Amino acid sequence: MRRADPQGAAMPDPGPRTGWEAPRKLRVATTSLAGCFGCHMSLLDIDERLFALLGQVELDRSPLTDIKHCGPCDIGIVEGGICNAENVHVLREFRANCRVLVAIGACAVTGGLPAQRNHLDLGQCLQEVYLTEPSVARGMIPNDPELPLPLDTVHPLHEVVRVDHFIPGCPPSGDAIWKFLTELIEGRTPQLGHGLISYD
Repeated sequence: MRRADPQGAAMPDPGPRTGWEAPRKLRVATTSLAGCFGCHMSLLDIDERLFALLGQVELDRSPLTDIKHCGPCDIGIVEGGICNAENVHVLREFRANCRVLVAIGACAVTGGLPAQRNHLDLGQCLQEVYLTEPSVARGMIPNDPELPLPLDTVHPLHEVVRVDHFIPGCPPSGDAIWKFLTELIEGRTPQLGHGLISYD
């Protein structure tokens, strides 16, 4: 069988495949739970290296896709702490479907800023925010069944599921994320040395 090349010239049929196939891209899912999306912004801060990364991975559930549930993946990256029932559900879905689970950022690793409410009574906190705050007029505590139920305390990811790797920082730098992901994709244990981890 003959086929045409883009310029219209006839080309010989290459015949059966030789067994060579392009390397399989790793499947990666990301999500943000009780956080600010700062870690995802840092992921975008790897700038033009993002194109090299996308040459090695394909995205499953992510803010960059319209996929609603995490399917089977090689790597799951989760930012944010756990503050409500929906966060628990999403995190457990990631753990069940991701071979490697990565907690990224202070909120995922320690609970971060959202966990500062842990020393407060949740009921009192909701009352102050929705009922007694001076700027609130005719307030009411949200009670829609569509809203996820809040947890009494905010938890870091490892208190709910097993986490394989942690990338600290608020947020971690794009360089730290790049180094971590490239080492993980290459099958090495990621090592973030001095200079790539900051706590400011």
